[in-house]
Formats: sequence, C-alpha cells, structure tokens
Amino acid sequence: MSSASYPVLLTIHLFCALIFVGTVFFEVLVLEGVRKHVPAEAMRAVERGIGRRVRWLMPIVLVTLFSAGFGLAAHYGELLTHPRGNPFAILLMIKIGLALSVFGHFLLASYWRMCEIFTARRSRLLHISVFCHVVLIVLLAKGMFHIQF
Repeated sequence: MSSASYPVLLTIHLFCALIFVGTVFFEVLVLEGVRKHVPAEAMRAVERGIGRRVRWLMPIVLVTLFSAGFGLAAHYGELLTHPRGNPFAILLMIKIGLALSVFGHFLLASYWRMCEIFTARRSRLLHISVFCHVVLIVLLAKGMFHIQF
C-alpha cells in the first residue's frame, strides 16, 4: 500500500466507524430509553422502520469499514506478525479481535433473522454485547497511540 492511500483509508474507516458506533449508541442508549414513554404499537412501528433502514445501510457500512480496516492493518503487517513487547501492536490485535467478534454478531443476527428466530430478547442481548464491544474498540483505538506498558 502506498503511503498516500493510508490517510484515505483512515478517513473512510473513521467515517464508517462513526456511522456504526453512532447507530449502536442510538439503539442502546436512546431507543431503549424511549421505549417506556411510547405506546407499544407505536414503538414497534418505529423499530420496524429503523430496522429496515439499518438492515439496508449497515451491510454497506460494515463492508466498507472492514475493507478499510484490512487495508490499514496491512500497513502494520510486519508489526502484527511480531507483536511481542509492542503495546501498539498488542492493542491493535485486541482491537481487530473485537472487531471480528462484532462482525460475528452481525452474521449471527442475519442467521437468526433468516431462520426467523430473532426475538426481542436476542436482539436486546446482541445490541448490549455489540455496544460493549464498540466501547472497548473506541478506547483501544485511542489508547493504541498513548498506552505504554
């Protein structure tokens, strides 16, 4: 990868991360808080509308996010091959592992939807898990450049 493409990949990755993390935060922190103040039927209509939009948008965002992320990781290929003793590389590997877990959550949700076993309880648990993952990913993304051990 040329050094000129790194800032472009980073910018694409950051914008897609903003969209994804913002959507997760909205669903977990805002939508859940609204639920108790809105009639059940209206809430179901809102969730269906948001769900349709998210199911259309998120695959595009995730493919772009992960593609840019793989390009960025390639920039650190040698470092990732031998991370021992390098805090940046170790934290980056943890961040990549968490990101792959989030992708696994997305695949699991898609599978449950396809099998028509995606219940409200499963959705809530999945959203909370993804929320925890993205909080850690954001902290690691910042910490990679500042944490030394």
